[in-house]
Amino acid sequence: MKKDLRIRIMGSVKKQPKITIGIMERQTEVFGRLNGSFHGEESGPISGQFSATAIKGTIAFFDLSHREICRSPFIRLTGQEGSTFSLYNVTVGYRFHWERKEEQTFQGNLTLHPREDGTIVVINEIPLENYLKSVISSEMSAAAPMEFLKAHAILSRSWLMAGLDRREKTKETSIPMEKITEKQGERIRWYDREDHDVFDVCADDHCQRYQGITKIISEHAEEAVRETHGMVITYQNEICDARYSKVCGGITEEFDTAWNNKQAPYLKSISDASAPYQPIRTEEEASAWILADPDAYCNTKEGRLLEKILPDFDRETKNFFRWRVEYSRRELEEILREKSGFDFGTPKEIVPLSRGPSGRISRLKIVGSKMTMVVGKELEIRRWLSRSHLYSSAFIVKVKYNPKGEAGRFTLQGAGWGHGVGLCQIGAAVMATRGFSAEEILRHYFTGVELKKIYY
Repeated sequence: MKKDLRIRIMGSVKKQPKITIGIMERQTEVFGRLNGSFHGEESGPISGQFSATAIKGTIAFFDLSHREICRSPFIRLTGQEGSTFSLYNVTVGYRFHWERKEEQTFQGNLTLHPREDGTIVVINEIPLENYLKSVISSEMSAAAPMEFLKAHAILSRSWLMAGLDRREKTKETSIPMEKITEKQGERIRWYDREDHDVFDVCADDHCQRYQGITKIISEHAEEAVRETHGMVITYQNEICDARYSKVCGGITEEFDTAWNNKQAPYLKSISDASAPYQPIRTEEEASAWILADPDAYCNTKEGRLLEKILPDFDRETKNFFRWRVEYSRRELEEILREKSGFDFGTPKEIVPLSRGPSGRISRLKIVGSKMTMVVGKELEIRRWLSRSHLYSSAFIVKVKYNPKGEAGRFTLQGAGWGHGVGLCQIGAAVMATRGFSAEEILRHYFTGVELKKIYY
């Protein structure tokens, strides 16, 4: 299979941009370490351990002995060549089942920005290509196949540049992340990425995983970014808003199942296999599909391959192609009350109302003894039915009744991990092991796209 990337130069060639990444938010205090020499307008040269506190609209910056170095409405520290900074207690996987805190280390500049609510935003400024080296090493293992890493570098660059271009064109700097539609007995909520007013992109799964140089950035990752420098996928001369998730479950999903009620022509549902599967249209088809074990690129049980593909904390997640969750009636009642904020009383039924072609539910009716409500879209459904998140919203529900005819136990059997839109990461990595090139992988998941170079 041909390995050369067929690319075109797109319009006027730009220079590589620098971008800003929000590493931490809603912090009353920040602790870290400057590894090497940094310079601030208010502080002069500085290094070593530090802490920072928001005080009346300013940031107070302290050294290891808690001596105040400076106080300013805005602190920007520029790293000298070879310098890095470390942050303590950075949250990874916020509100997902793998959530934890880590110490993370970053290249580039450090900015501390105060909020009106008395908290601090911690921002990293870095050239885009350096950002990508970390992203593809954080999203997946840097030891993954080269053609997969190249494909991921291109799609991650595309996702980011599409958002930056849209912001520049519309001159919008702050768009609410949560989109909520509420009416009697129904709440539809979806989460976009453009909630960021003081930085370009966040560092967690809600945008793209970015963990600085905490994860080992291998020569493979460096090479993948270098060989695809400035390359994006486009549709009709526009940079694609290239979405991706961990495991589609055998069929990828449509854009509007997870987000806004619009279609993206390059984000069509496709089969993650060499032969096509029919899209899910009925509950009977959904049940047959989810209970089956279809041949698909992402249906791999090779332990060594998964160790090579997945970063360490993702390997803790097991049985993600097809999965099963069981709740007692009381446990489900508690989860619903905690996660939705509503008291449904005793759960009676969980009824899918609308599904996408992968089987993912976009509207779900929950019936309790005290109230009935319809919830959507897919991420909100996953949040309401788990103490963290369900792996996906592609599931069927089985209810075990007691002798009185009351619901006693609920079993959810599901498919896939994530929203399922666009590229399937494990499927794409498996394709690469089977000899597919980066371009072939991208054209498989994104319909009708071209590869173009937008900067040198």
